[in-house]
Amino acid sequence: TLKGVFYQRAKLIHPQEDLLKGFHPDDRKHHIIINVGGIKYLLPWTTLDEFPLTRLGQLKFCNNFDDILNICDDYDVTCNEFFFDRNPGAFRTILTFLRVGKLRLLREMCALSFQEELLYWGIEEDNLDSCCKRRYLQKMEEFTEISEREDDLLENETTGETVEETKIGLCMKKLQDMVERPQSGLPGKVFACLSVLFVTITAVNLSISTMPGLREEEEKGECSQMCYNIFIVESVCVAWFSLEFLLRFIQAKSKFAFLRRPLTLIDIIAILPYYITLLVDTTSVGYKKPSSGNIYLDKVGLVLRILRALRILYVMRLARHSLGLQTLGLTARRCTREFGLLLLFLCVAIALFAPLLYVIENEMADSQEFTSIPACYWWAVITMTTVGYGDMVPRSIPGQVVALSSILSGILLMAFPVTSIFHTFSRSYIELKQEQERIMYR
Repeated sequence: TLKGVFYQRAKLIHPQEDLLKGFHPDDRKHHIIINVGGIKYLLPWTTLDEFPLTRLGQLKFCNNFDDILNICDDYDVTCNEFFFDRNPGAFRTILTFLRVGKLRLLREMCALSFQEELLYWGIEEDNLDSCCKRRYLQKMEEFTEISEREDDLLENETTGETVEETKIGLCMKKLQDMVERPQSGLPGKVFACLSVLFVTITAVNLSISTMPGLREEEEKGECSQMCYNIFIVESVCVAWFSLEFLLRFIQAKSKFAFLRRPLTLIDIIAILPYYITLLVDTTSVGYKKPSSGNIYLDKVGLVLRILRALRILYVMRLARHSLGLQTLGLTARRCTREFGLLLLFLCVAIALFAPLLYVIENEMADSQEFTSIPACYWWAVITMTTVGYGDMVPRSIPGQVVALSSILSGILLMAFPVTSIFHTFSRSYIELKQEQERIMYR
């Protein structure tokens, strides 16, 4: 029987086979026996000629027993058998690479363990096939992020342990546990509950302040008891948020790194509008009302209304205490490529269907709803995202066919990256949950 390339370049030796039977001393010139984790393979020396820099390839250049033991864990002279105390599952992929030059990553294998095996056997990561290389690099990036977070946590714990046991040091440690680790004890849980409560009150207060009656009072420059109560509630909430920000700033070891965090920037953007609005309202006392036609005051009033609308950013503070919101942010950061592909697909389809519908409707329909191609762009966006406002509807039969095609295309194009985003979301949620459990265990 004509043997294949796998049999010619390496052969698995079954445990029942007797190696000493039929063994000749001259065979070691042509074959070697590799024992990895109890599984034996028979390799011709010619298999290793193409990989002289690997660990197995260096065996050919060993001249004495000490050189051999520097490469493998043990050596049997009688059978010419080399012992390696390594993962036998990972060695299967290494052996496949030595046979046919195909390096693959097993789905059930840890990427970090596989990297250690590649370093041990002397094989570069660039030899990975393209189908596995992206998954391998993604796994390594995720592991790097996890290790960085764990290093920061361990560094904070180590720094806290090395701090001199003074009253100030103990107070700072308790303050850090209260504001950063809600699971650390009762003070942390109470602090987190109060933070969530004030965020909820702020959202409700902002919604009430936009009622028509209160808006009319604001435009007239009047302030009823309801308006005054809303201002008092908002002032109390902002005072709490300011206190919380100061406590986090005080306990932070690196002030600059603290100010660069995304959630810290959101806190600053959400808190500052209140103080700016209060300052402008105080300095503008005695001027005419914005409704009087004063252009300067009209612009100031517009800016104040925009700043007050920024108070809705307080809701983003819930990400400090919500594992779901943290998972959403981590998924968005990891799936930038998938979101870019989705946007590219939609832009190409919109640029295709909008001019086509514009030409058809202007030539074949009686009603001129589609006045320009930019207006058709709006219709294409609403249609392909399956929103369907119905403000612009094609009347002709060919136009309706184009609309049906755009709807089906939108469904398919939006479904393509969803699977990858869903898997990334699930993986990110599991990672953050395991990290939270490790913190609670510590």
